Formats: sequence, C-alpha cells, structure tokens
Amino acid sequence: MSLGAGLRVPYPAPKDAAASRVGRGNRRADTKPEVRLRSDLHRRGLRFRTNLLLRIGDVKVRPDVVFTKARVAVFVDGCFWHDCPEHGVTPKTNTSYWTPKLQRNVERDRQADLALATAAWTVVRVWEHEEITAAGARVEHLVRRGHA
Repeated sequence: MSLGAGLRVPYPAPKDAAASRVGRGNRRADTKPEVRLRSDLHRRGLRFRTNLLLRIGDVKVRPDVVFTKARVAVFVDGCFWHDCPEHGVTPKTNTSYWTPKLQRNVERDRQADLALATAAWTVVRVWEHEEITAAGARVEHLVRRGHA
C-alpha cells in the first residue's frame, strides 16, 4: 500500500471482522467534531466552504472548513489519525503498517501547513478533543481579523 512520497508498506490482514467494520466506518469528512465546529461557527454568523480543494503550487490541500475571503483554512484533526501529543496511541496490532501510516499523516499535515502559510493563508488546527466553543472563538477571531 502506498502512503505517498514514495513510501510503501504491506497492507495488513485485519485482526477480525469487527476491526474491518470499525475501519470501514471511519469517515474522511463530516466527522462529529467537524460538524460540531461548523455548527458553532455558523451560530457565530460565519459563512464558509467545506472540503474545498485548494491547489497551492504542486500541493493539493482539502481543509475541513475554508474562509476564502479571510484566507483561513481550518482542519479538525482526529487524535488517532494525526498523532495527538495528548491522546495519540500506536496500535498494538500491525505496528509495521500503522507506525509509518500515522507518521506520514503528520508529515502531510506539516506539508499542507507550510504550503498554505507560504501562500499567505492562516492555518488553524483543531484537535477533536478540544472544547468546541473555545475552538470556534479562536477561528472567529482569525476570520474577523482577516476581514479587517
């Protein structure tokens, strides 16, 4: 399986049928934390685009929430998938697959952050465990500052 950037790892056999169901149930977009943040931002009177593809040079980035006029890109990162320093855990099964996969996710996040910052975008990363109203206030501050 290709992880991008020339990195390949063998795809592991699932531990059991339950693990397969859980894996298939993971969403790329419209996760519960993302929907909660969008609802909070909408209540604050902010209007935005969702999952808008941004092409920054050779880098393609799809933030979860995009404020085009203010040039603010918001990502809602899951603790497992993006290796949260507080809650990230390395799975005990199939570590030869999961370790490089999760590391590659973090590398891709940093590449996206750098590309967006270089193109004069403000990047906001919200962890899934963050309190939503605090995260919403942080985003609102940056968006309203960008309109000034």
